[in-house]
Amino acid sequence: MKFSKLLLIPVLFLAVARTPYAAEAVTPESLPEGQHMYVIERVIPGAGAFTAEKLKSIAQTSCGVLSKMGPKIQWLHSYVTGDKIYCIYIASSEEMVREHAKQGGFPANSVSEVTTVISPETAK
Repeated sequence: MKFSKLLLIPVLFLAVARTPYAAEAVTPESLPEGQHMYVIERVIPGAGAFTAEKLKSIAQTSCGVLSKMGPKIQWLHSYVTGDKIYCIYIASSEEMVREHAKQGGFPANSVSEVTTVISPETAK
């Protein structure tokens, strides 16, 4: 049961985010000029035990803030772990990512720009 919840979480976040990007296809090199990819680490004790309803509420809050902030910031997806949530965003600046966190009442313990994406395909 726990494994199936972990699979559901990224799907839930992707569905609610309504991003125009397909998460698998996005790389920093594929973004329009002036847009950057960021990974945000949010320390949230107990996040891995949140119910689907709690995660839905968090996602709705995030999407509400995003809609007010406009198209220069977009949420791709998030990974929920025991006490942290790692979010992948496209934005014009780190400051914009931090402003989203502030408006949404979310922690943004670290925000790092992604410079490239590697995968098993990189080894070929």
